[in-house]
Amino acid sequence: MSDMLLIGLYALVAGGVVGAAGAVALRLLRHRSILIHVVVLLAITVAAVAAGVAAVARAMFLSAHDLRVVLVTVSASALVSLTVGVIFGRRLAASAVWAQEARERERRLESGRRELVAWVSHDLRTPLAGLRAMAEALEDGVVGDPATVGEYHRRIRVGADRMTQLVDDLFELSRINAGALRLALTVVPLHEVVSDALAGVAPLAASRRITLTAPESGWPPVRAGERELARVVSNLLVNAVRYTPEDGTVQVDAGREGADVWLAVSDTCGGIPDDDLHRVFDVAFRGERSRTPETGAGGGLGLAIVRGLVEAHGGRVQVLNRGRGCRFEVRLPAA
Repeated sequence: MSDMLLIGLYALVAGGVVGAAGAVALRLLRHRSILIHVVVLLAITVAAVAAGVAAVARAMFLSAHDLRVVLVTVSASALVSLTVGVIFGRRLAASAVWAQEARERERRLESGRRELVAWVSHDLRTPLAGLRAMAEALEDGVVGDPATVGEYHRRIRVGADRMTQLVDDLFELSRINAGALRLALTVVPLHEVVSDALAGVAPLAASRRITLTAPESGWPPVRAGERELARVVSNLLVNAVRYTPEDGTVQVDAGREGADVWLAVSDTCGGIPDDDLHRVFDVAFRGERSRTPETGAGGGLGLAIVRGLVEAHGGRVQVLNRGRGCRFEVRLPAA
């Protein structure tokens, strides 16, 4: 029994020394990747076993040949253990990274949902309060002259249109986020889509004395859903006009590069702060610090819808500061 206790003590001391050194190594490597931690931990475990076996073998006065046999056996086992550990360690590290990315994405989505609810609540509460006040004034006969009554009716219609637009944007965004968007891809003449969008935004631009420009030719066809592409162009133009100061310019250009068709909307809004560029397409982001929108601007969903629709087509959208303003560029597959 005393021999067994002595052997156990030898193995314990040898393994403890290796374990202590391994603990120091793990502390020094605490900021490295999970894979490195797994490999080091396995190496420490195998080294502790090998040190214990070597210490016990020396204490038992094994022959050199027998000692080599023991060490070769332990080394072979260590090699197998380390190989298996590296393989599964890589999988564990990848799983940890995916889980971390999923948590970060969930946090961003949750933050976006909270911000969206806050913005929508504000954008609905304000016009609803005005509509109710004007409706009560008309109902109680507080206003009676035809001019004032007509103005109240006009304001009620404008408020209803604004809320309708907000509800439509929310519905479109929910379809995109839920993956319920079904595209009917066809060869779309880009010039016609842009012409219709320019005609739709022309009254708003005229009220702000903003010049709309676009080339007469050089418009390539694009493979896209016509309704969705029209929504993308319209949202970009409305956004550019709303954020461009009076007497400014909004220009639309297009072209083809390889297998892509690009469409660019440039304005003279004064630019966007670099810290906000990556947030421009986030839900409910309006960029108050960078640009001053007109009163009654949209709910901050237009550019988020643009990104969702473009990505649903397999394309991409980006924004850059150029000259006196910024440039929104959409790239889609060519027809």
